[in-house]
Amino acid sequence: MAAVETESAPLTLESLPTDPLLLILSFLDYRDLINCCYVSRRLSQLSSHDPLWRRHCKKYWLISEEEKTQKNQCWKSLFIDTYSDVGRYIDHYAAIKKAWDDLKKYLEPRCPRMVLSLKEGAREEDLDAVEAQIGCKLPDDYRCSYRIHNGQKLVVPGLLGSMALSNHYRSEDLLDVDTAAGGFQQRQGLKYCLPLTFCIHTGLSQYIAVEAAEGRNKNEVFYQCPDQMARNPAAIDMFIIGATFTDWFTSYVNNVVSGGFPIIRDQIFRYVHDPECVATTGDITVSVSTSFLPELSSVHPPHYFFTYRIRIEMSKDALPEKACQLDSRYWRITNAKGDVEEVQGPGVVGEFPIISPGRVYEYTSCTTFSTTSGYMEGYYTFHFLYFKDKIFNVAIPRFHMACPTFRVSIARLIVLFFKEMGPDEYEEMEEEEEQEEEDDDDDDSADMDESDEDDEEERRRRVFDVPIRRRRCSRLF
Repeated sequence: MAAVETESAPLTLESLPTDPLLLILSFLDYRDLINCCYVSRRLSQLSSHDPLWRRHCKKYWLISEEEKTQKNQCWKSLFIDTYSDVGRYIDHYAAIKKAWDDLKKYLEPRCPRMVLSLKEGAREEDLDAVEAQIGCKLPDDYRCSYRIHNGQKLVVPGLLGSMALSNHYRSEDLLDVDTAAGGFQQRQGLKYCLPLTFCIHTGLSQYIAVEAAEGRNKNEVFYQCPDQMARNPAAIDMFIIGATFTDWFTSYVNNVVSGGFPIIRDQIFRYVHDPECVATTGDITVSVSTSFLPELSSVHPPHYFFTYRIRIEMSKDALPEKACQLDSRYWRITNAKGDVEEVQGPGVVGEFPIISPGRVYEYTSCTTFSTTSGYMEGYYTFHFLYFKDKIFNVAIPRFHMACPTFRVSIARLIVLFFKEMGPDEYEEMEEEEEQEEEDDDDDDSADMDESDEDDEEERRRRVFDVPIRRRRCSRLF
């Protein structure tokens, strides 16, 4: 009897079961899912399976189940519609949208007026018009944020934090894109810089560099700090706040929603508290938070201004006879060079607070350093209310203060370069360069690259208004 050989049917995509294929497709990114639509009819049908798009809607657009129900659309349609609107920002949208959502959720019960001051998102054509107005492209993450909220109304308190001392107040609003465009800088020292915030009390702004110029990196966020010793308005040092708009905005939001920045009287105060900066003596706990004030600081001359907020609290479980009054303070202040200053005086900020069980006393003061960092520590002297002749000390924990990373202006670096060069060296450099220029004139093989370099050096000379020589000084940039 002849053996009957049965040939198995060829394995094709159409013959594969659906569930394993859907499982494989669930690991693909949205780009790959779209590409699958063009491979075959079967893959086109499978890649349109709606649950596959649920993950992408949540990952890229943060669309919730409730939003899907309200819009009465399938997941794939939601993804496509959202992509059609803000698809160019797909690499930034989720991080920035989450930051905005977290911030509004946190502030609504605490600072409702601040949330009400936010403006609706700008349109694409509005942002395109601003780019045409300033002659520069806006960073995509900046545009993405302004599609969600176009800044806020110029009100107090500002969204970007406040600071208050006895004779100084700051509150920064997030500027809308049209107001920001009006403050776009073309002058030397701040060329191609767009203001992000504005304080109506101090005139302080944080800027974003929309182009790399004058020693700044593109998209860097900073506070300007005029060089008071350079006698040159183009000499502007910078305290760097963020490497990009996303870095700057999300880090600020994280500090707010984590409780790192306290909310006091409906305002966000930008004090930073180190959880380890706490000291307990008996029933009294002292904790400290600090903040750097760029508007009162300078790099040249070195003057770094800090404010600190101290909280003194007596445990609610303390006995009533533990009630006491603060008599005096002692401070030991040390800068980065190790120089020590000791300060003693009555009370704190002109007051002699009484501390009783469960009571909290807070006050704000300030200090300055000639170095970029330093620290303070000390103690308070109290006496018991019921035993006035009995005094004791309460430790103040050591707390450190450091200014943000700063960058010295290019204008100052150029001046320093020529100051350090002796007259003989300068004359020798001129002779060498004159000889090089003569050689270049005799060289028939000079090409356009040399010409472009010369043009670039000439442009720098005009921008910085200093006698930058060719080639030899180009290494400064």
